[in-house]
Amino acid sequence: MAGYRVKAETPDFSAYPDLVVMILGMRAKSFRGALTILKIGPPIDRAGGNGPEGLLRYENNIIFQFFPLHAGMRWYWRDLQSMETWARSEPHRAWWARFSRDTGGTEFWHETYHKRGGMQAIYFDMREPFGLSAFLPMVPARGTIGSRVRAQSATELAALAASEAPE
Repeated sequence: MAGYRVKAETPDFSAYPDLVVMILGMRAKSFRGALTILKIGPPIDRAGGNGPEGLLRYENNIIFQFFPLHAGMRWYWRDLQSMETWARSEPHRAWWARFSRDTGGTEFWHETYHKRGGMQAIYFDMREPFGLSAFLPMVPARGTIGSRVRAQSATELAALAASEAPE
């Protein structure tokens, strides 16, 4: 390996000042959960492949383990508005409504990071703390994903908690 040099690079974010990164995943709690994950994978892949407006890139199965089955993905959005528009459209709206009533035997986690500083996370039926919930206090999830990304204080999150159900 004499003469080998590590090539270190970093992205130039200037073209995407409002970049949003979503990382999400599902972990099976039962055989039913494993079937849910296997069933939802292809439609999610098609949704990303259809190139919704503002989706820059999607990477499915960035996290994958066999037991318990755990699959995750990362989606890069041009801006928060593009991500919110897609989240309110079909098929995502129907998936979310159905999933927020019944997780299909899975644990579900969703973390969103906005380049301009906002973050949000939501966890459904997690048996143990995961990701941000492992070290941050938790409050009930309410409001839209955009309102949670923009909330920067416990007071703002508490106000959301008193409002509508999570979207």
